[in-house]
Amino acid sequence: GEKMAARLSGGENRLVSLPLSRIRVIMKSSPEVSSINQDALFLTAKATELFVQYLATYSYKHGRGKEKNALTYSDLSHTAEECETFQFLADILPKKILASKYLKMLEKEKRDGEVGEDDEEDEEEEDEDEA
Repeated sequence: GEKMAARLSGGENRLVSLPLSRIRVIMKSSPEVSSINQDALFLTAKATELFVQYLATYSYKHGRGKEKNALTYSDLSHTAEECETFQFLADILPKKILASKYLKMLEKEKRDGEVGEDDEEDEEEEDEDEA
């Protein structure tokens, strides 16, 4: 515990890149959390860092940014949409659409009720046709 805490207190040889103070604030924002053990804080930071690396690497390898030697937002949103592991991020990394297209969707929603349900049914029907 103490050795780890000493290593975390700064310097070039930090084991985590993310700021522990920020992570502590985020963890404390949960009503169930009263106190945070230093090791738990470190492990949460390290796990978060590794997760972000994995998301970025996966998105880069499977995205179009590879052609330009860059990781793009659309690579990340495509990963969130297509890869089951990352689907819980779909609301956080939505696909970018043009404002005009969004306004048309809102108008259609007002006319037809819920858009989302209709779209999902259409996609399922298309999948069946291909099979």
